[in-house]
Amino acid sequence: MSRIEIKFAELARNRRKGLISFMTAGDPDSARTVEFMHVLASSGADIIELGVPFSDPMADGPVIQRSSERALTRGITLRRVLNDVRTFREYNRDTPVVLMGYANPIEKMGREVFGVEARKAGVDGVLVVDYPLEEAVEFSDTIRRHDIDLIFMIAPTSTAERILKVRRLASGYLYYVSLNGVTGAINLDISNIAGKIPAIKAQIPLPIGVGFGIRDAETARAVAEVSDAVVIGSCIVQLLEQTPKQDAIRMLKTFVSEVRQALDYIV
Repeated sequence: MSRIEIKFAELARNRRKGLISFMTAGDPDSARTVEFMHVLASSGADIIELGVPFSDPMADGPVIQRSSERALTRGITLRRVLNDVRTFREYNRDTPVVLMGYANPIEKMGREVFGVEARKAGVDGVLVVDYPLEEAVEFSDTIRRHDIDLIFMIAPTSTAERILKVRRLASGYLYYVSLNGVTGAINLDISNIAGKIPAIKAQIPLPIGVGFGIRDAETARAVAEVSDAVVIGSCIVQLLEQTPKQDAIRMLKTFVSEVRQALDYIV
């Protein structure tokens, strides 16, 4: 079993909901990515999604776009992100790490090289926003050879045909995009999410994490009532952007702990 499978099995066994926390590698401080990852894990994050900076993050809203731009100006590359994961693994062997980003950096490195290096670093899953499903078939074959899960996004507009194709390729968990738009949007409709999740789970037997638009503990709890996990990204990135450097650790601990506590009230 992969670390992701082990984590979701553990959550299910303990009747708990998963907390998937996103941060952009190299932002707001290129020297503190690993430190922030450890804080996320120790404060209650079950899985860490680590954003790989890219110059044209089409699925991301202004908050994550700015974080990518800042990280790129500091020289953060895919290889640097893999090095950060490798360093994180020196002290944390249990928390799954998923790289979230775009195809270009992977293609530049080479798919096979990426698969080898990602596995050596301790990466557990990859979510590539802009691979067409046809391209994802080959990529899936590559990274699955290295025991890395390929995470897919499912949107409210996803067709039955797309969901069937995703079923053949996906592993680990599904990322359900809770609304039409980019990361950071706020028009969240819990009832709509609740209506979509059962149909997707009936077709794809994987845990479902819901993201986009979850900004606080109250919203996270409401979404977790109808899903297996919640994904919080833009809110964390924005808090790091706005918080003075000396207060960043305290802020992360407080915010993530509050969300974790809210999820643990679900019975």
